[in-house]
Amino acid sequence: MTSDSLSMDLAGIGIGPFNLSLAALAHDVPGLKTRFLDQKPTFSWHAGLAFDDSAMQTSYLKDMVTPVLPTSAWSFLNYLVQQGRFYDFMAARFETVSRQEFTDYMAWVARNLETCQFGATVQEVEHDGHRFVLRTASGNTLNARGLSIGTGPVPHVPPQAPLGPNCFHGVEYLERSLDISGKRVAVIGGGQTGAEIVLDLLRAAPMPAELTWLSRRSAFWHLQEGGLVDQIYTPAYHDVFLGLTDAAKAEAVSAQKYSSDGLTPSTADEIYRQLYRHKYVNGRAVVSIRPGRTVTRIEQRFGGFCLNAETPVKAVEELNADIVILATGFRPAVPHCLDPIRDRLDTEPGGALTLDGRYRVQWDGPEETPIYGLNHGRQSHGIVDPQLSLTAWRSAAILEDFTGRPLFDALRRSPAGLVDWANGEVAEDAVRIPA
Repeated sequence: MTSDSLSMDLAGIGIGPFNLSLAALAHDVPGLKTRFLDQKPTFSWHAGLAFDDSAMQTSYLKDMVTPVLPTSAWSFLNYLVQQGRFYDFMAARFETVSRQEFTDYMAWVARNLETCQFGATVQEVEHDGHRFVLRTASGNTLNARGLSIGTGPVPHVPPQAPLGPNCFHGVEYLERSLDISGKRVAVIGGGQTGAEIVLDLLRAAPMPAELTWLSRRSAFWHLQEGGLVDQIYTPAYHDVFLGLTDAAKAEAVSAQKYSSDGLTPSTADEIYRQLYRHKYVNGRAVVSIRPGRTVTRIEQRFGGFCLNAETPVKAVEELNADIVILATGFRPAVPHCLDPIRDRLDTEPGGALTLDGRYRVQWDGPEETPIYGLNHGRQSHGIVDPQLSLTAWRSAAILEDFTGRPLFDALRRSPAGLVDWANGEVAEDAVRIPA
């Protein structure tokens, strides 16, 4: 950007997978001017959790564009071709792609899209009554008719956690270069992130002196997967979900939790094998895994930490640790750059922006200047919203809503699916794709 104000149709704040998909699909929309800004110097995606053997839980065909525009130059398959590895990849017969390779694919898309600009921190966003005005840290100004908020969720940290060099959120795990030799390590959180950190610690040489894994879940539950389960990650179910009552939506999201937030069977099985080896082969019982524990206190003491964990019968266990790793998930958040208009935005009790059926943020501004919220619709759009499965479909729906044009034939060819869901009336403000 120059020091002069740029005028765009749609401006995106944050370049994670969701805004990247929007940028990729928008690239070939005739007459549409877009710009996507991110404060990071280059594309990255949870680099602190990029383990060498981490695999995507979503098919590589559900990439930034393929489900709605398989002929796009920004597909994962074209990435393989451009990198000269298509035949080698296919011959490997991967059931899924590694997280590292999929991140490299997204970085390739971001590098080659001229509409994606890194090292550009949006400091504030205002609305002048007609358009949004974005000001960056470098003093540049951009104005746009519409906004797409894709800054992503922020780490959820328990309020009592004394953050510091030896107490931190798991998203920073690989960036910390920990010295765990002879240390007592506690990992809090029973999801896939916690499992991958625990597995890495179990494989470490040397291992921690003690390793304790605590989870408030009643057990270390596996991911629910398979063809029938996957039907909730389709446009057909999305449309049905929008027609449910708020109470029915909340019940569905709760019931479907482990379709996206369980442990992958391969990770869980390898953890169990490591536990067996450490206890029976190596003769070292230095590991304790404790489900059904809610950590109620983390207190610094004598250069380490004292933790209290409450059991289901209200007993309190106490343990000491030198290092505490919080695999406690993420929460939605409104970026600070929206502070100038924050009091005009509706938000959910958990901090997410309130969305209508078209992914528009509910606010008091003009209808013709929409704000789209990405990864803010878990309550309104279901458990699929923070996942990658419908990323391209959502991006296409947003672009059609914003332009008022039928841009993607795939949105009108989505089948009803193989499951007859209990029908509700589709919400009036839902994304409607005519037959």
